[in-house]
Amino acid sequence: MTEFLQNHNLLGLAIGAATFLIIGLFHPFVIKGEYYFGVKCWWAFLIVGIIACVASIFCHDLFWQSILAVTAFSSFWGIGEVFEQRRRVERGWFPKNPKRKG
Repeated sequence: MTEFLQNHNLLGLAIGAATFLIIGLFHPFVIKGEYYFGVKCWWAFLIVGIIACVASIFCHDLFWQSILAVTAFSSFWGIGEVFEQRRRVERGWFPKNPKRKG
């Protein structure tokens, strides 16, 4: 697949589109994670980030290296966003989960 994308000068566009989608997916992950689990879910973002970083190092394909690296650093960014999301909930910008204690 990467060979086709490189031969047709589409690799950068494919990586850009995938990056856009990955970042777009992490936004609801942060919101739902904070809603259902509170800030305790930051560990999940850390674990996903570490796994994606390691996988990126061992991957030999440029496209997948890039996708894994973007996933890793989006996950790391999500850690901070979970704590920011808690502040947004406290301000009333997002709904608070009435079933969750704490």
